[in-house]
Amino acid sequence: MKIVVIGGSGLIGSKLVRSLGAQGHEAVPASPKTGVNTLTGDGVAEALVGADVVVDVSNSPSFEDSAVLNFFETSTRNLLAAATDAGVGHYVALSVVGSERHPDSGYLRAKVAQEKLIVASGIPYSLVHATQFFEFIQGIIDAATDGDTVRLAPVLIQPMAADDVAAEVAEAALSTPTNAVVEVGGPEQFRLDELGRTVLAAQQDRRSVVADPDARYFGTTLGERSLVPADGARIGGTRLDDWRTRAPRGK
Repeated sequence: MKIVVIGGSGLIGSKLVRSLGAQGHEAVPASPKTGVNTLTGDGVAEALVGADVVVDVSNSPSFEDSAVLNFFETSTRNLLAAATDAGVGHYVALSVVGSERHPDSGYLRAKVAQEKLIVASGIPYSLVHATQFFEFIQGIIDAATDGDTVRLAPVLIQPMAADDVAAEVAEAALSTPTNAVVEVGGPEQFRLDELGRTVLAAQQDRRSVVADPDARYFGTTLGERSLVPADGARIGGTRLDDWRTRAPRGK
């Protein structure tokens, strides 16, 4: 099959292109680096000619509320229009576990808006909701830092490796459209504040973590299970300690 990977130069997209190519498919990376700009529409129609599947794992360059909403709405409309014209038979998009539960988060509101456009498009689709990536834990800690103090809510989190995310998205792309959401997560649950302490201790980082139930998580407060998938989710195989032994220094 010809599978066009939107965001194919990024963390998940590059892994996806390699995986699909290794399985004998024509996996085409599409991003501004390859001349495809979904926000302006430049190169989109040309990239989708002859595509069987479109996989959108792109992300907004800005997380500011209005900018991220504009990115996902405009990009998705451009992609859906081109996919319809090209006769694409399956549209796959990567989103976030719990996105619909957090309207106070501008980023998650934008992801919900993206999904609504896909569902309403009439194109057969599959939506993959993933938990947070191991690769993003440092960013979560840094965003919660004020001086030498990190304020994190003591709620459950079930992160997973980017390799496992890419494998699940590839599985969705090669399967029959579900016209539904599949949730994926890691094999272990942690408390977010405890995970922060573990990561900082491993890095000999002297910041202190405070468990704060009211701590904001990218603009929203969290409930006990806000960040974990429901029962029946697909589970990746990589545990945190195993990922850390393979990750580049500094991770």
